[in-house]
This record gives sequence, structure tokens and C-alpha cells, in this order.
Amino acid sequence: MNVLGVVGSSRENGNTSFLVKQALHTIESKDIKTELLFLGDYNIRGCIGCEGCKDTYKCVIMDDMQKIYPLIENSDAIILGSPTYFYNITSDMKAFIERLYCYQIFSHNDRSVWSSVNEVLGGKYAVVIAICEQNNEEDMGFTAEAMKKPLEGLGYRVISTVKILNAFKKGEVLQNKNALEQVRIAAQKLEKTFMLRRETEKKLKTHIG
Repeated sequence: MNVLGVVGSSRENGNTSFLVKQALHTIESKDIKTELLFLGDYNIRGCIGCEGCKDTYKCVIMDDMQKIYPLIENSDAIILGSPTYFYNITSDMKAFIERLYCYQIFSHNDRSVWSSVNEVLGGKYAVVIAICEQNNEEDMGFTAEAMKKPLEGLGYRVISTVKILNAFKKGEVLQNKNALEQVRIAAQKLEKTFMLRRETEKKLKTHIG
């Protein structure tokens, strides 16, 4: 199992980074390979709606996102983390998600008929981690949903959505046992879900042949 962690914060040692790392560390083993990337290290443009990907499912924009596509395609699951900026995800995370549009599939005759590359290939899994400095969940706005909804449309089953409040100062979440536990539980559930899939695939091969 390959799991890709994606940090949407520009602070590599910020709270979002710590939580995504915590999730990856929880499940990393000889059977699970993890990789972490910081979107701030890449130059990624937003989608321009050119539809150049409609037949090939490959984005035609030649920027650093081209380095990330192989990681996405080789992963069985993805963990997205973003702090809340003005009630939403960061601009880096927004651009990243927009550029996953190339994995959407639309009928040429009726765009209300659609699917996704991941769905066609059997589906993948995801965990979403949203962080907010305020104490009220309403102040988080659309952060969690802005990651969850596109992932679902892209053929990911979002196993857990973690919402962490009252986290702003660098490293603050490391003292928040509840936040760390929520992330651990989400990561473990992701691992268990994938293992269940593996076990079921083996049984199906045995019984169906």
C-alpha cells in the first residue's frame, strides 16, 4: 500500500505538517510505504479549463504538477491537510486540487454523465485533515469540504474527515493529545479499510476464481 501525504500549508514545520506526518507515521510499516510532499515547494498553476485532458486524462500544463502526477497515480490512498485561510483551503491546495481535474471523465454528448479514472480502476481511499485557529467550527468555513468533495468526485472514498480547532502557533498541536489521537484513529481506520479490501480480494479470487 502506498500512501501520499500532501501538506497545503506554506509552513513546513507548522501544525498542518505535524498532523499529516503523524498520520503517515501511524501507518508506516514494511507493508505500507508513505511519502510526504509540501505544495509550497512546487510551482503549480490553477486549472485553466482548456479541456486539453479530456481524451488523454493527462494535464497539458507543463509545470511542477507534472512531478506530482506519478506520485498520485502510484498511491493507493492520499492524506490531504490544509489550514483555514479565510474560511477555506489555502491557494496552494486549491491549485493542486483543481489540477486533479484531468482525472475526471465526461460523456462527450452529455456532461451530466461523468465518472473518474480512479473509479474506473477500482477506487482509492483518502483522509482529510483541516485545521483552524478559532474555537468555533463555523469559523473553519469550507476547509474540510473543499478537500473532501473534490476527492469524492475523483473516485476516492474519504474514510475520515478530521477537524482540528484552536491551533495557530507553531507546534501547538503537538501538545494537543485529542488532535493527535484523532489523526491516529483516522490513519488506523484507513489502514484497516485497505487491509479489509486486500483480504476480500483474496477471498473473491478463491471463491470466484
